[in-house]
Amino acid sequence: MSPAVLLVGKEAERLAARLAISGYAPLRGSQLPLARAAEALRAVEASGAAEVPAAAESEHGPGPQAVVISPGSEGQIAVLRQRWGAIPLLLGIDQDTVANRCRTLNSGADDFWLCSLGPSDLLTRLRLHLKLLQRDGADELLQEGDLQVLPSSRQVKRGQRVLALTAREYELLLLLLRHRGAVVSREQILREIWDDQPSSASNVIEVYVRYLRQKLEEAGEGRLIHTVRGQGYSLGETLPARHRDSA
Repeated sequence: MSPAVLLVGKEAERLAARLAISGYAPLRGSQLPLARAAEALRAVEASGAAEVPAAAESEHGPGPQAVVISPGSEGQIAVLRQRWGAIPLLLGIDQDTVANRCRTLNSGADDFWLCSLGPSDLLTRLRLHLKLLQRDGADELLQEGDLQVLPSSRQVKRGQRVLALTAREYELLLLLLRHRGAVVSREQILREIWDDQPSSASNVIEVYVRYLRQKLEEAGEGRLIHTVRGQGYSLGETLPARHRDSA
């Protein structure tokens, strides 16, 4: 079955034909009830409730596996994240600058695509993110303390609290959880999560670890991701004794 990709905004929707030729099933955001979802999200935020009620599936069938967002449409990201969880969200930018990269991460998107390069850059990034999604097809429940991850549904919970993670945050957490109790090196993280991309600056790992810690500890929970100086990161309720001097 062709991977479904939701296109949000006019610039993204103009790529529908090219995506279809490349083996994807494009869904036009203008045909889905995103406006009603946005209204629901604003109502939930105003009331202080925990999450947006799940909407019914659209007439197009199951939800998308990735979302391509036009430049200037980042206001939709909160709705998209609440609606479809940790699927890849790719935000369009006009130029590859540090400011635009920061804006992408701060908006809640997982990655960007360069509009000036046409479909080629987008297709490359889509292939990468969909490959990451295919790595976690197992049905077993992964657990460490009060942290639970169900890969088949990509659901992440800390106690009774459901965590809304980006696709990269989810993949990083899954890698650490599958090696819980051991130290995962920075080199392994770059290799498995970023495919050793030369453009991936080394400090990107610290950025995503910080994001993950903030979400994992948002309600005052104890630390689960520990830094082992000069070696990498370890996930567990406590750091293994042999590494405590390096923390």
